[in-house]
Amino acid sequence: MECISVFDMLKIGVGPSSSHTLGPWRAAEQFLKELRNRNLIDNVIGVKVDLYGSLSLTGKGHATDLAVMLGLSGADPVYIPVESIDVIISAIKNKKEIFLGNEIIIPFCFESDIIFNKNFLPFHANGITFTATTDSVTYSETYYSIGGGFVVKEKEDHHKEELLHTYPFPIEKADELLAFCLAENKNISEIVFENEKTMRSEEEIHNELLRIWDTMLECMYIGCHSEGILPGGLNVRRRAYDMHINLIGVLPYEDPYSWLQIIRQTEVKFRQILKWVSCFALAVNEVNASLGRVVTAPTNGSAGVIPAVLMYYLVIENHEAGEKEIKQFLMVAGQIGAIFKKGATISAAMGGCQAEIGVSSAMAAAALCELMGGTPAQVAMAAEIAMEHHLGLTCDPIGGLVQIPCIERNTMGAIKAINAAELALETDALNAKVPLDKVIDTMWQTAKDMNTKYKETSEGGLAIAVNMADC
Repeated sequence: MECISVFDMLKIGVGPSSSHTLGPWRAAEQFLKELRNRNLIDNVIGVKVDLYGSLSLTGKGHATDLAVMLGLSGADPVYIPVESIDVIISAIKNKKEIFLGNEIIIPFCFESDIIFNKNFLPFHANGITFTATTDSVTYSETYYSIGGGFVVKEKEDHHKEELLHTYPFPIEKADELLAFCLAENKNISEIVFENEKTMRSEEEIHNELLRIWDTMLECMYIGCHSEGILPGGLNVRRRAYDMHINLIGVLPYEDPYSWLQIIRQTEVKFRQILKWVSCFALAVNEVNASLGRVVTAPTNGSAGVIPAVLMYYLVIENHEAGEKEIKQFLMVAGQIGAIFKKGATISAAMGGCQAEIGVSSAMAAAALCELMGGTPAQVAMAAEIAMEHHLGLTCDPIGGLVQIPCIERNTMGAIKAINAAELALETDALNAKVPLDKVIDTMWQTAKDMNTKYKETSEGGLAIAVNMADC
């Protein structure tokens, strides 16, 4: 059984897309590793990259070409200073060469060495092939970006590494998770913590979860304090900045954590709550759209939902909440996301936006429900309610950019998550008519039935009804 950690579901990376930016970036890193393992990298004289399917159709809007170059350069998406991205890309384009893996300079033409192929490879909608040439050999590998920054090769055992490890509570489906909770008399976060402890020390789990939260909080903070126009050509004006000014007033603060404390002092009427949650989600996805650092939750395109809902809990619902609640929230969210990944997909190229916003809303709803005192069964119900009302949601980004309707959809997903948690808390879970596993099965069937033009190809929906000229 595949062991998916919370830290697999919540990755730190660079926007705008986990499947189209982070995934190809990681694929490039894997290709470099294989070149080194075969003692080829020192003799490489050229590299070509072929993008297929959705990676090709929306690749430019999703910065897939830039991610590939950054990956081949040896840059790490977790730690690269985002302000250095333009410097690296400009140098490659202007000099027509790339510092392959930070080891060897080779010729590289941005216009001709990255090839956009509209045809789809049979294994997955997001295919990418790297071909390296030396004086004596040509070496190629094909990878697939399957959503959330996960990358696989078609012929390999995708679960090989996971199968080397066994969780004390192996979970494939929601029913199994609930059975463990009942048998062990534990809530979901406690079950997840026991599993995580078999892979990391308690201190490492603590530090990494808080590092994820710090990244989320900083992302919201940056987004709320950045104004102007998003890159890409749609001329989308950032909205979080103005919304934040209207909400925060003149209250003083110095950094993200003092900012959090100040928000707790603001007015909390219903309209203000809606605006704050929306502001948090907008902020994250505006940062994501400008190639900023975000946490895939479970994807970059849906990165705003979970931090917005967690921030809502911290600044509106429970002013005494701190590290304990933050870790609890993230562990529940990660586990619910893992169940969706195993039972369906978190790739919009495979399942439409229900696989991104729908899953993130379900993750956030479940996590909030546990923090609000929900039983494990109510937590599963919250996830089910959130996904049920995202079924069939298409992915139709205008101009192939993760901006319209993607940014606003994060606000909708966050609000739905809060509502779903509240509905679950007010319901006897024994009366639930639709189990979470049934909704996941239905989501996957819906994904398979969905027309390809609504799966992150920009060939249908808003992507063709509204063109760049209209914007």
